[in-house]
Order: sequence, then C-alpha cells, then structure tokens
Amino acid sequence: MAAAVFLALSFALLGIQEATATAGFIQAPLSQEGLVGGSVALHCEAVGRPVPEIQWWFEGNSPNDTSYQLWDGARLDRVHIHATYHQHAASSLSIDKLSAEDAGTYECRANNDPNRNHLTLTPRVRWVRAQASVVVLKPGTIETFVENYNSKIRLTCTLNQSSIEIVGHRWMRGNKVVKEDTLSGLTTEFEVDKEETGMGNYFCVFLPEPTGKGEFILLPPNVTAVKKSTHGEEGTTITIVCKALSKLPLLYWTWHKVVDSDSEIIVSDKKKFFVNSTGQETRLTIYNLDPSTDPGSYLCNGTNSEGSGWETITLRVHSHLAALWPFLGIVAEVLVLLIIIFICEKRQKSSHGADADEDELGSAPLKSSGHSLDKDKNVRQRSTS
Repeated sequence: MAAAVFLALSFALLGIQEATATAGFIQAPLSQEGLVGGSVALHCEAVGRPVPEIQWWFEGNSPNDTSYQLWDGARLDRVHIHATYHQHAASSLSIDKLSAEDAGTYECRANNDPNRNHLTLTPRVRWVRAQASVVVLKPGTIETFVENYNSKIRLTCTLNQSSIEIVGHRWMRGNKVVKEDTLSGLTTEFEVDKEETGMGNYFCVFLPEPTGKGEFILLPPNVTAVKKSTHGEEGTTITIVCKALSKLPLLYWTWHKVVDSDSEIIVSDKKKFFVNSTGQETRLTIYNLDPSTDPGSYLCNGTNSEGSGWETITLRVHSHLAALWPFLGIVAEVLVLLIIIFICEKRQKSSHGADADEDELGSAPLKSSGHSLDKDKNVRQRSTS
C-alpha cells in the first residue's frame, strides 16, 4: 500500500510542467537463499522522468572477483532477465540450476540520464544502486537404513549435515503423506506394517523441503541375467550370472534346472555345480559340460522380505563333433550328387544300346522272304517258255 501511494505521488510530481526527475527505487531486490540445483529470483522497480533504464550487475564472493553486467541468457542460458518500461521501470532476474559460482552480490542499477551509456560523454546523473545477496546452500547427504523385524520394516533416514535449520520431517508413500512431525533432528524413522500400510515407494523429506530427500523402494527384487542365452563346449566349464536390483537386502538366492515343464533345485556340490552368491549377484558354475544332460533352461531366483524375482537363462552345449557337421554335410551332398550322376549315365547308356539293336533289325533283309521271291520268279519263267 505504501509503495502504491509513493508511486502515485511520484507520478504526480513528475507530471508537473513535464519536469525531469532523477531515477529512484520504489522496490529494491531482497536477498535470497537457494539450494544447489534450485533457483532464485530477484526483482526491483524504479521511477523517474524519463523512465529510467535498469541493469543487473554481479560480483562474486572471492577477493579477486570483479563486478560485471549480466545479460539475458548468461551462464549457459541459466540467467533470465525480464524488464518492462511503461510509466515506471520494473525488472526481474532469475537464475536456474544454481551452482556455487552463482553466490555473491547482485546489484540493480537505474539511470535515466540521456548520456548514461555514452562512450565518451560523462553522464550528469550517477546510477542509483540497490544490492541483494544470493547464498547457495549445498544440501546434505542422506543415508538410508532398512531393518526387518516380525511383520514390520523400520525405515531410517540420517542427514549428515544441513546449512538450513530443520523444522520437521515428512514421510510419504508415493504422493500420500503418511507421517509428519516438527522435530529438528538429523534422523527420522518410520515403521511400515506390511499388512496395513502395504509395499511401494517411500520417501523421507527433511523440512523445509529443499533440505534433503531420501527414497526407499519396498518391492520384490528385479532379477536380470547378464546373458539370457549362452553356450559352451563339451567337457569345458561355464559360469552363468544373475544380478538383482533391490533397495532391500536379499535374503537368499537359489538356482533351478527346468526339466519337463518342472524345475529341480540345483545343489552346490562343487563336483558338477557350484553356486556363489554375494549380495546382489549370484553365479552358477557348471563343470564338465555334457551335451546330452546339461543343455536347457536354468532359473535364478532372488528373494527379499517382500517377495521373489527370477530370470531364465538358456544354455546350449556343443559336442566335439560339432565342427565336423558342416564338413560331413558337404561330403554327403557330394556323394548324393555323384550317385545321381552315375545312375543317370547308366540309364542313358542302356537306352542308347536298345535303340541301336532296333535299328539293325529294321534295316537287314529277311533271308527266307528273299529266297521265296527268287524261287517264284524262276517258276514263272519256265511256264512261259
């Protein structure tokens, strides 16, 4: 209200006989605090006749830092400046994705002298200035702990340090608040009842909210195979590996072999199979691979307090003769081709022999018929004489 009255009086005074008036602030920027990665905004307004120009300047906290002017889009487009010039001047400066280099003194400058930006002429009126400090706070690191007992799970968050005074804690399951307090400690706890509250994603939030945030994923483990399909040679040794993504500690791992749509648990006897499980990873080693019994599907199963997850790995075993199969296939093809050629040629020769015999029989005269004709001829000749 006071600023509006002051602004009205300023316009009234400026309106008398179109008089000129030096620039003056009606709103100065206020100092801000922000966390690394957050954002801050500064605002200032000035009056004068003519309407003054507003500039933003910055000086870091180091002794050797010098003051320099800020522009819209500075610092890799993290600095944004918006200004309006109507009956008075107003300007806002915002900084996104705060980092340590953004901490320092920000200065709002206003001037309406026509020569204020002249390279050779000295302005008659000096720039008026209003300063504000920006402090960039580094959030503390949150350590999370999970404890299982009976049918409950105790979740604990511990903040190692905080440059902001803690005014409370908030626990959330997804987007729903399940607990909130006004304590100032660096540690907060929450008990999850599996039957009442249920599983899911839980968050611990230190208030004020930008101070720190921790996450718990209370779900069965997400088990994946390093290789979903692998192969080995007969008589050699192979190791297949599974890993689990789980915020809760894994209780145990098991391996199974799929046999006739059923699974048989694999016992680590160090003769044929050896299982080595460490935390979030398990390894199954198979010795002396046998192409008749070892190929097939293997299941790795990881279990935590919330359930189980599994993955299937396909194993193929190549016999010693595997490399010969392509050669033997080529040899078999050649033999079949030779047999076909031999049979075709034999049939062709047989057909040529039969045709030749038929030609000889058809071209030779019949001895009996020729002799009869000569005899008939002689008989006729005697009868005529």
